Amino acid sequence: MAELVYRPVIGAARTMFKALDLKIDTQGSEHVPRTGGAVLVSNHISYLDFVFAGLTALPNKRLVRFMAKESVFRHKVSGPLMRGMKHIPVDRKQGEHAYAHALDSLRSGEIVGMFPEATISQSFTLKSFKSGAARLAQEAGVPLVPVALWGTQRLWTKGRPRNFKRQHIPVTIRVGEQIEAATDQYAGAITRRVRERVQELLEAAQRAYPVRPKDAHDTWWVPAHLGGTAPTPAEARAAEAG
Repeated sequence: MAELVYRPVIGAARTMFKALDLKIDTQGSEHVPRTGGAVLVSNHISYLDFVFAGLTALPNKRLVRFMAKESVFRHKVSGPLMRGMKHIPVDRKQGEHAYAHALDSLRSGEIVGMFPEATISQSFTLKSFKSGAARLAQEAGVPLVPVALWGTQRLWTKGRPRNFKRQHIPVTIRVGEQIEAATDQYAGAITRRVRERVQELLEAAQRAYPVRPKDAHDTWWVPAHLGGTAPTPAEARAAEAG
């Protein structure tokens, strides 16, 4: 079926990235399956993460259908685009509908993208993972593909203004080998294994990141445990609870 919306949106995104002179470093895209269903699982540090996580599938000529909160689909601009790209709306009060939609997509051979932290991590560290991705992979009989993003928080994240200036911001993306979701294992155990792998990929992306903060005012995007001034995980949890 022709992708009348998705491919033009990809073209527009690439044009924007070129205009911003983003330095995108992606490794591991070969782990995205060329055919068949898969659940792509990524960390979540920016409002733009679905765009960058989706880039990982393009070398294998695949498109990713992301699960996103239902309010995005009601927006007058983003709504028609999200529907046209066949992304999956998630109403947290009726999550079973989104689950069924995602399951149908996987069984029909689509790649479904998920952020198992559910919300953006304001500490830029991994939060706990929900088990939905593992359960979907088990039920659909498809693998999980772990992804880690780093640098996207510098473009647009929660609590910070957008930075769409031409500042040559690097974005580092790492994709790991597929993880099988065996049906004879607990979803919680599979989820822990996926989170551990995303953590390893995140640390690899951070080590490979080519720049450091320019000065003391530019440390906000670096996690506290790496010497930055981002909130600690405990501070971020307290802010979310408040």
